Amino acid sequence: MQPYLFPYIGYFQLISAVDIFVLGDDLQYVKESWINRNRILVNGTDRLITFPLKKGQHLSKINERVLSDDFPEQMDKLVRVLHNAYSKAPCYKKVMPLLEETIQYPERNLAKYAENSIKRMCGYLDIPTPIVMASELAIDDVIDKQDRVSKTAKKLDGEIYINFIGGGGLYDFDYFRERGLTLLFHQINEVTYPQFGNAFVPRLSIIDVLMFNEISEVRRMLSCYSLLDRSHSLVSCCDRCETCRNAALAITASNAGRPHKRDHAYLAE
Repeated sequence: MQPYLFPYIGYFQLISAVDIFVLGDDLQYVKESWINRNRILVNGTDRLITFPLKKGQHLSKINERVLSDDFPEQMDKLVRVLHNAYSKAPCYKKVMPLLEETIQYPERNLAKYAENSIKRMCGYLDIPTPIVMASELAIDDVIDKQDRVSKTAKKLDGEIYINFIGGGGLYDFDYFRERGLTLLFHQINEVTYPQFGNAFVPRLSIIDVLMFNEISEVRRMLSCYSLLDRSHSLVSCCDRCETCRNAALAITASNAGRPHKRDHAYLAE
């Protein structure tokens, strides 16, 4: 996966679900993506926060981009925005020191800065999955996305590759099968929680999740996802929550596939 800054909880579900998680630091930087921005809750509505970058070449890789010269001042402003937005949230006093330290990390390389933030969030949530930088694997002679993934999986002795459900049109099941790999897709189940009594705004940054939920509850949410195969049939699903059980029933009702247990090593890139 591309290294995102404070991504939504589905990203951390995927990290928690796999045996090895690969950060694509050497992928091309995509402007106006989630690589250096995300959404938080401000006065009951979502607000975009951005981590400013120096100008770079159009085809620059993520690990070639650098945070702006005035980044310290901009991050001080962001800390104040978070304070104003969440100072009355139930977990503010526990979470804000972690966020301040993470946001004010002195690294200026975008990929390394994002790597640190992701690892810090994983540490706080007790997610032990090893996180590897793609550039360290030195995967050469890459033809396309699928070739890159299959070579990465083979180098790490992976058997199954998991991507988000939104990537369903990018990867071919037969391509992976021919290379001895199984392709699965991660789909987040319904995850909701109180947000100051307002209408729930979904898929905000992990910052929002942490501000409103104790660690034990967030760890429960990490299991609230389904894994689907080529026919979008259920492979595995959280069965500890009513909403997740309902999600499993909905999937099995709309597909002829039969669910079976998860029994392989997983790789995410």
